[in-house]
Amino acid sequence: MASSTDQTKAGIMYALCAYIMWGIAPIYFKALSTLPAGDILMHRVLWSSVVLLGLSLGLRQIDKIVIAFRSIKVIKTLFFASILLAVNWLLFIWAVNNDKLLEASLGYYINPLFNVFLARLFLGEILRPLQKLAVLVAMSGVLIMLVSYGRLPWVALVLACSFSVYGLLRKQVDVDSLPGLFIETLMMLPFALIYWIWFMPHSGDIFQNTININVLLISAGIVTTAPLLCFTAAARRIRYSTLGFFQYIGPSLMFMLATLLYQEPLTTVRLLTFACVWLGLIIFTYDSIKAYNYERSRNKHF
Repeated sequence: MASSTDQTKAGIMYALCAYIMWGIAPIYFKALSTLPAGDILMHRVLWSSVVLLGLSLGLRQIDKIVIAFRSIKVIKTLFFASILLAVNWLLFIWAVNNDKLLEASLGYYINPLFNVFLARLFLGEILRPLQKLAVLVAMSGVLIMLVSYGRLPWVALVLACSFSVYGLLRKQVDVDSLPGLFIETLMMLPFALIYWIWFMPHSGDIFQNTININVLLISAGIVTTAPLLCFTAAARRIRYSTLGFFQYIGPSLMFMLATLLYQEPLTTVRLLTFACVWLGLIIFTYDSIKAYNYERSRNKHF
């Protein structure tokens, strides 16, 4: 059985892989920007189901899937998790393909601070004074945008909230990452098939698409499952508030893509909002490192 140190190291590596893959994912979705977000989501669900089924069979995870289906509590939790995941997927695709990648990156910057708040609210993890300050500073950035533009950055808030709650739900069930994700995707599959058959969008007919488009659509299975498997594996190995520490990697890559590659406008108000969120993350990071060093020094003395 792996030691807690080994589990933590593995969790950190899984978290790094997950957030780097999420950070560069907009490049993939931009390549499909001619298709409606609903069509892309349909293919994400369909091909992810195929990939996950293959992995489950190849890695002999079917027994774990059957065990999970025997628990009403687990299935209920995964059902609600699948809804949140579908909402998050759809909104992110829409944001990327409608030149709102900056707002999407803001949402994922806010996400770790949502994680800290939820960890305190539902998991009983105590918030240190600097963690509280970090949350307040970041939220002040959201208020600046609200006052200046007269509207909430709803894309950012929905992305942050949906994924934070998704991660919290996944931490509540004793299901490995692969079986859990397969069950979640399986729950979305009937809706994806109804959408494909009933509405029959042009992009749903792989016999009419170009080879390049079909390759990209089929690749959605790998693009979707790889980072999620890493994320859920990380969530089960490290503290939930610690997991949020790595979240800045993904939105930082998205921010650079939005401003440098896709030329999305970075207004003064947006920059001020980001500055508040970045400051909150700096405070949070400093506090996390300080707490980690203190814990290490204590362990050396015992």
